[in-house]
Order: sequence, then C-alpha cells, then structure tokens
Amino acid sequence: MDVEKVKAEIAKRMPNKRFAHVLRVTETAMMLAEKYAVPVRQAEQAALFHDIAKYMDEASLQAMMRKENVDGRLFSFHPELWHAPVGAIIARDEFGITTEDILNAIRYHTTGRAGMSTLEKVIYIADMIEPGREFPGVERLRELAEQNIDTAMSACIHQSVQFLVSKKVPVFPDSIDCYNEHVMTKGNVK
Repeated sequence: MDVEKVKAEIAKRMPNKRFAHVLRVTETAMMLAEKYAVPVRQAEQAALFHDIAKYMDEASLQAMMRKENVDGRLFSFHPELWHAPVGAIIARDEFGITTEDILNAIRYHTTGRAGMSTLEKVIYIADMIEPGREFPGVERLRELAEQNIDTAMSACIHQSVQFLVSKKVPVFPDSIDCYNEHVMTKGNVK
C-alpha cells in the first residue's frame, strides 16, 4: 500500500478539517500500537480508513450496508454510526485491505464491541483521544492510554456511553456489550 497515494485519495473524500483529524488519529494509533505490541502498519491502515465513508450521503451508506448484509439493527440508530461498517467495506473493496483485524478496527471504531482485539482498542481509543479532541475528561483518557490499554478502553467506553445517556439517545447494543464486558471483567474506571 502506497501510503501517500492512499492519503491523497482519502483527502478527496472529506473536508480538510476531517482529514486533519484522520492524520492525528493515525499518528496516535501508531504510537499506541508501538506501545502495545500491535503491528504499526496495521494501526496506520485502520486509522487512515476509519472515517473514509464519513461524508457519504445516507442513501449510499444504506445501500452499501444492505448489499453487504451489515447488522440490520444499525438502521434503527443514528446514521452517524453507519460510516464505520461502510468504511470497512470501502477499505476492502477499493483498497484491497483483507486483514480481518484491520477491517474490524474500522468497522467498530464508533461503537466498540465485546471481545475487541488490541488493534480494535487502539483505533477506538486513538479516535477518542487524538490531540485535536477537546472535551471534559479527555486528558485523563490520554493519561490512561499511556498506562494500560484495557484500563483506557474501559474509561473510553464508559465516557462514550455516559455521553450518549446524558443526551438521552439510544446506545447501540455493541456499545452496551463492550461497556458491560469492561465493567464485569476488566474493572470500571471513572
């Protein structure tokens, strides 16, 4: 994979501000991958593609999801979640990414899920803590990411679920499963 060509293609599909976010997520993911013994190249690929479908129209996202038999429950939730599974489809079909762990890291970067691989956690966390993110508690999440991947993932999924609940919006079942797994088996970090 020619990284510069991929970056150029991804940049065409989104506003400059979002592309800058993608580059920051990529840098953060590569740093975390090195720290947690994840192949850095895989982290780079997953991070670069994580938002590739973010600016597609809803009809196109739906059509691709239906064609691929993506989890039908997603249609009942906010369309903001749809770009993740479609991004995995695009990475596979247009760019030849076939490593399932990379595709899953793209697919679950918005919701998380129970049983996440270390690469999946790296992408989820990197997306949440990249240097351009500013929200109450982000510094604590950044500190935890430097200490322990599971502790950081617990804190990140807790933050995400808590935010959605505070907005009184539905929480996708994969996120609840991820949250429950971390509370029950890895400890609840506040």
